[in-house]
Amino acid sequence: MKRRLPGLHEADCSSTGLPDGIFLVRVERARQQWERHKPFYAVSFLVLAPPHWASHKIPGRLYSTPKALWKLNWFLRDFHYDSELLERDEIEEKSLTGLKGMVKISHLIVNGRTYVNLEAFAPAEKWQQFAGTGAVGSADLEVSG
Repeated sequence: MKRRLPGLHEADCSSTGLPDGIFLVRVERARQQWERHKPFYAVSFLVLAPPHWASHKIPGRLYSTPKALWKLNWFLRDFHYDSELLERDEIEEKSLTGLKGMVKISHLIVNGRTYVNLEAFAPAEKWQQFAGTGAVGSADLEVSG
């Protein structure tokens, strides 16, 4: 028996609906999680700009394995995480909520599943510089930390 469910193909939760590119975002939620001996922070970002994409959410993972600590540090530094906590190697999940910055994303497909790759970060103060280039949302734009 076949059943028709209009909108089923559009309800893919693994996709953000956002293109690859650079976005000004705010951290909505961050939680530490574990997956097969790989600790990571599941981070949910709310897009603030560009205006066309405002209010979209970007899910992402920041791994906290020894090999990946450089990227977690980059994120914390560019999003202006509390420097005293960072100096003591401490992450307080509540302190992550509300932090603002820029994130460059791309999408990866692994075994038929789409994942968001957090490629780069930059401080929120640099947004006007990138927005003024007219290239925001372009995957070719480089974000330097």
